[in-house]
Amino acid sequence: MTDAPQVLLAHHLKKLRLPTFLSEYDKLARQCAAEGKDHVQYLLRVCELELIERERRMIERRIKAAKFPATKSLDSFDFKAIPSLNKMLVMELARCEFVTRRENIIALGPSGTGKTHAALGLGLAACQKGMRVRFVTAAALVHELIEAVDERRLQRLQKQLAAQDLLIIDELGFVPLSKTGAELLFEVISQRYERGSIIITSNLPFDEWTETFGTERLTGAILDRLTHHVHILEMNGESFRLRESRKSKTKN
Repeated sequence: MTDAPQVLLAHHLKKLRLPTFLSEYDKLARQCAAEGKDHVQYLLRVCELELIERERRMIERRIKAAKFPATKSLDSFDFKAIPSLNKMLVMELARCEFVTRRENIIALGPSGTGKTHAALGLGLAACQKGMRVRFVTAAALVHELIEAVDERRLQRLQKQLAAQDLLIIDELGFVPLSKTGAELLFEVISQRYERGSIIITSNLPFDEWTETFGTERLTGAILDRLTHHVHILEMNGESFRLRESRKSKTKN
């Protein structure tokens, strides 16, 4: 009979979906008793723990939903290796107010200069601030859109993409797009114009984007929408991968 209250409490806490409360209430009760804390202070501690753990799980779910290829923060970004990159601007953008203002970011530079790392770091920061993020390469997004057309679910996919607070399109310009692919990508960008933020990384300067989109008219329309409210990250420098390869060869 002495265990009945604990069993009932465990049942109620599971029903209320308070797993941290369930796992920590007994230990915290002993700690608070030893410290002479009253019942209100005890309840406050348990509630705070539950909220902290709930927020951690929510961040984990947002990161998983974002489909990042890797979890990278800006803390591990080597700003010294890319002197052309404005570190103060990047750290300001990491506050994610640009997402609230529905502004865009375009990171331009050769392969291996950390464009994807910077985009991942900003995407992670957005997840940590409670924002919905989706990461995808340009080629994969276009493939997904064309597949959705074939399966008659384009509208549903477009709604899913439009619902994201931040859409990150990586590696634009690595692969030329078909006419259909370019038009579908334009639709995604157009639907987000002044409604949601986009981060785009590209190895091509703007004057070469026609090679990707096929026509000057479509390229102009895309750039017009992307650059109306935009932060440009110039990321010119030596490839990180090339530099690491040279280091390893020197050691050998």
